[in-house]
Amino acid sequence: MTESSGAAGSFAAVDLGASSGRVVVGRFHPGGLDLEVVHRFPNEPVRAGGTLHWDILSLHRGVVEGLRAAGPVRSVGIDSWAVDYGLLDADGALLGNPVHYRDSRTDGIAERVRDLYDVCGLQRLPFNTVYQLLAAEPTAQYAAAHRLLMIPDLLAYWLTGEIGAEYTNASTTGLLDVRTRDWSSPLISELGLRSTLLPPVRHPGDLIGLYEGTPVVAVGSHDTASAVVAVPATGPDFAYISCGTWSLVGLELDAPVLSEASRAADFTNEGGVDSTIRYLRNVMGLWPLQECLREWGSPDLATLLTEASSRAALRYVVDLDDPVFLPPGDMEGRLRTAAGLPADVDRATIVRCVLDSLALAHRRAVRQAGELAGREIGVVHLVGGGALNELLCQATADACGLPVLAGPVEATAIGNLLVQARAAGVVHGGLDAMRALVRETQQIVRYEPVPSPVWDEAAARVGR
Repeated sequence: MTESSGAAGSFAAVDLGASSGRVVVGRFHPGGLDLEVVHRFPNEPVRAGGTLHWDILSLHRGVVEGLRAAGPVRSVGIDSWAVDYGLLDADGALLGNPVHYRDSRTDGIAERVRDLYDVCGLQRLPFNTVYQLLAAEPTAQYAAAHRLLMIPDLLAYWLTGEIGAEYTNASTTGLLDVRTRDWSSPLISELGLRSTLLPPVRHPGDLIGLYEGTPVVAVGSHDTASAVVAVPATGPDFAYISCGTWSLVGLELDAPVLSEASRAADFTNEGGVDSTIRYLRNVMGLWPLQECLREWGSPDLATLLTEASSRAALRYVVDLDDPVFLPPGDMEGRLRTAAGLPADVDRATIVRCVLDSLALAHRRAVRQAGELAGREIGVVHLVGGGALNELLCQATADACGLPVLAGPVEATAIGNLLVQARAAGVVHGGLDAMRALVRETQQIVRYEPVPSPVWDEAAARVGR
């Protein structure tokens, strides 16, 4: 895979999600950006020996096949989900498949550690990298480890042989100082972990190395960081929802919010592109719906959504942020129990319950983010796969009482491509300029809110 003159405006984005991966080629031309998904591949976790793992070798094969299908490009960038990692030995060999963040090995770990918010500014989630490392610390694998690489950094290492930690993903570990934007040696020492495991921090736009002659460039390697780059905002008064398996709901700020109220509300301060802070809350997202669909044998979603739109709104709602919905398996049963669903309720009603409940979770996070950061919010941008779900977009507008601008669906890949293109000199300017290009080239659908007191009543029922 080598660069050619025909690749001058073409870039490849490797975008890995929790259930699948793809390679997207972006072709920049005067006033435009064309996207082509050249390869898709599954991301199927594997349970072995009682532990849930990512099949990282399968993902690597999918990446390589995708880059082959992409043909000559100017550069390559890789993004994925956060928090998970692989450990390398002193020879650079991987010490076992990375463990999945939904594995139970971190159960009870966070409760045994002091709150780290004053250093890392992160929402206290049981699967944060710091808790995964503390769970792994007694093992022989940890003892043999020489380096830790987050998932995108691990794949980039296999492509280029170069080791590093991209900033936006490193900021989700719980080991990065949110103020200095570098590893916190005092915190790492306090926790009894080894600082030598952590490689130097690099930033979006940095050259990582070469893969078969083609540059591999650091992007916002946390997929949400790339997605936020592609939020087509026109000013600072916006909230964003990057909606897929998870919904990441928040604001883009210049500095972290580390108040006690912010900590108590479980808001997180993660690194963004161009030294921004992604001030957000992790909301369960479409995971419960995805699990139900899997359990039901993958029925046609469009048909279910049409049927769900005819069901009574807000008749059944749950608190989707309840940890009971985090693990895989028997999602329908857990939803029925939590919502008090009668035995004869059909699948469309369950879908409506999930989407209404998710809209309520969006509402709470949007409103709290504005209050905690002292910012007036005039519009909500919903990007990612959830932007295709008209019922969810309208429910989110109604719940928040704000216009929702849905799209682009491919926000993560677009943000990845924009950072690469800017590093190559094909795109110029800061986030405002990149977002203007998104507005000019991507389809955005506007949903106006329909005010109703029933949302307030439903929010009170689930403590929202």
